[in-house]
Amino acid sequence: MASHFLKAVFAFCTFLLLCVLLPQLAHAKHTGITRHYKFDIKLQNVTRLCKTKSILTVNGKFPGPRIIAREGDRVLIKVANHTYLYNFTIIGQRGTLFWHAHISWLRATIYGPIVILPKRHVPYPFPQPFKEVPIIFGEWWNANTETIISQALKTGSGPNVSDAYTINGLPGPLYNCSTKDTFKLKVKPGKTYLLRLINAALNNELFFSVANHSLTVVEADAVYVKPFRTQTILITPGQTTNVLLRTKPKAPNAIFAMAARPYVTGPAAFDNSTTMGLLEYETGPNHKKNKKLPLLKPVLPKLNDTSFSFKFSQKIRSLANAKFPAKVPKNINRKFFFTVGLGLSSCSKSQRCTNNTQVLAGINNVSFIQPNTALLQAHFFNKTKGVFTTDFPTNPPFKFNYTGNPPSNLMLSTGTKVVVLPYKTSVELVLQDTSIIGAESHPLHLHGFNFFVVGMGFGNFDSKKDPPKFNLVDPAERNTIGVPSGGWVAIRFLTDNPGVWFMHCHLEVHTSWGLKMAWVVMDGKKPNQKLAPPPSDLPKC
Repeated sequence: MASHFLKAVFAFCTFLLLCVLLPQLAHAKHTGITRHYKFDIKLQNVTRLCKTKSILTVNGKFPGPRIIAREGDRVLIKVANHTYLYNFTIIGQRGTLFWHAHISWLRATIYGPIVILPKRHVPYPFPQPFKEVPIIFGEWWNANTETIISQALKTGSGPNVSDAYTINGLPGPLYNCSTKDTFKLKVKPGKTYLLRLINAALNNELFFSVANHSLTVVEADAVYVKPFRTQTILITPGQTTNVLLRTKPKAPNAIFAMAARPYVTGPAAFDNSTTMGLLEYETGPNHKKNKKLPLLKPVLPKLNDTSFSFKFSQKIRSLANAKFPAKVPKNINRKFFFTVGLGLSSCSKSQRCTNNTQVLAGINNVSFIQPNTALLQAHFFNKTKGVFTTDFPTNPPFKFNYTGNPPSNLMLSTGTKVVVLPYKTSVELVLQDTSIIGAESHPLHLHGFNFFVVGMGFGNFDSKKDPPKFNLVDPAERNTIGVPSGGWVAIRFLTDNPGVWFMHCHLEVHTSWGLKMAWVVMDGKKPNQKLAPPPSDLPKC
């Protein structure tokens, strides 16, 4: 049986989102143990950049607590907010994912790692690490993030940018009064460390590098990949990447910076700063204890290095072997072509916009309007009238030179539209960036399924010349992929998970502006191919 994501369980209004694969919930079988977690949603005063504010947290921690399980385990997470029990089984995944809030911008502080170990006595397909370390990138605002996005939506303009990036919740020494708030990784010489990288930042893709150390990529989005070495990682919001770091044979007389800064493509303002952690070697008795060691810093790509971004994405390939096959859909039932990008719309009377115009974002010229009733609830009870329509366009409403000069009409339509697909439909989807307002990289994230990245390129997708070059042998298997700035990406997936599944840009500002849509996957014929009813303790939206 194929494996699938648990995303907000039954309703889009559910507080937490868990990026975990599993079969259909009602019929999932687990071969491991059951692990119990308790998540208390609570306000906590936290100080960063010499500013103290009250933030929402899980168990008073920022970032939130780590979930650890093995493949085959059942995980029960009791969330004390409007109390709800998340109940899922991890099937067919090993690696790193993360959980986070999925309402407005609450995931700015409500997020944490999910570590999925192989089944007991099953080795990694790479050298066994001496130690494993989660490294979560985030963004910090001194102001209240809910106020920031609320004000932006009222004025129809872009929100204020963050005041800092963070590593494991800490900004690092390059920011005001933050030397003490620096993540430090103590390492031993001659050892291999597995760094579990997570980009939980709201609005920025990030470059990451460790001075004078190479990194070996071994997993992306909880799927093993063909190992490759690199000095720098590119990671978009929503993505996870596991890398191996091999320390020097002997402790050097230096401290090494671990730094991350943004990859920037769009026309909007951005946080042009760098977060830094420190890699420090444990020293032997012969080292001088009080000697001040030099700090070595990595050289990161230029802020707008789209060439590096594109080449890095292309290096990620599935193992595609007998033990870890790449089950790429070959016989395609439905093909879709979606443009993704920004646009404009008229403001409502309650807004205070310049020239009565606001910036929005959309897919195929449709900016998604969040309904008051959960889509899955409406679908399950067959009460969809007034909630959503099933006429989401298969192609853009009109053709133009998508990455050339934009059309004269930049206005987007709005609506709550979905695509309805039968169970086990093989889908090919091309996502095309546009130059409207400005070409920009968009990290698109699909709930409910992994997909295979079979092709990507710059300029406009050519339906005749590009498909023959698709990689159907060992393409990357992911849940989030960056649509190249001024380019396109082609993905394939199988709809073997009934339900309603959100697809959205993982830049939170674009999601707020409507760059999202939903896929409705109908039930199959067999009992284990049908959508389970809502749990009895599901909170009401």
